[in-house]
Amino acid sequence: MEKKKIVVLTGAGMSAESGLSTFRDADGLWENYPVSRVATHEAWEADPVFVNDFYNMLRSKMVDKKPNEGHYLVKKLEEQYNVVVVTQNVDNLHEQAGSTNVIHLHGELMKVCSSRDVDDPRYIRTLEAPNLSVAPGEKAGDGSLLRPYIVFFGEGVPNISLAAQEAQEADIFVIIGTSLNVYPAAGLMHYVMPGRPIYLIDPKQVNAGSNVHHIMKGASAGMKELCDILMK
Repeated sequence: MEKKKIVVLTGAGMSAESGLSTFRDADGLWENYPVSRVATHEAWEADPVFVNDFYNMLRSKMVDKKPNEGHYLVKKLEEQYNVVVVTQNVDNLHEQAGSTNVIHLHGELMKVCSSRDVDDPRYIRTLEAPNLSVAPGEKAGDGSLLRPYIVFFGEGVPNISLAAQEAQEADIFVIIGTSLNVYPAAGLMHYVMPGRPIYLIDPKQVNAGSNVHHIMKGASAGMKELCDILMK
């Protein structure tokens, strides 16, 4: 018998318990580094060294971070379900926890790419410790400056149509640790077929609609409760 499909949409709250700063909360990364300086194409054009230095710093902070129990419980769902993780996060903690099907919407922090053609697979490469920094003037294989493999604000989200297709095929849709304020990712729940259950795990009030089962807990505690519901 074919396994039912669970699509899990994760945001910054998924990784907060692993010690990674969320972007939007008080004292989040955007409080200290304005979006306009580090996360737009215009910022890259104006000062690529400053932008690369910001992501070099994030990589150095992320390299010792480990998945939390929530990540491992998402992986555990694969014992009984076909699980697709769609993440807004740029960390690789889902992969570290063993999740086998992860779609990154906003890029991947540990990867760098061509600044001429961001999605050309020939020039995307993964940085590994201890060599986690892009040096000033360092170039990709096509001769353009190396840039972070991150979807900057204002750029298209290449994997959004793939994620929307997965959401449409979901038997169960789960949202963990996202404010549902960031589009187009926040719109994915609207692709879920009517009548299919939607669960939201977040300790805060989120305006998600009356058809959503809200588990008001953090990622790990919320996933424990959800596993109790879904894994009989």
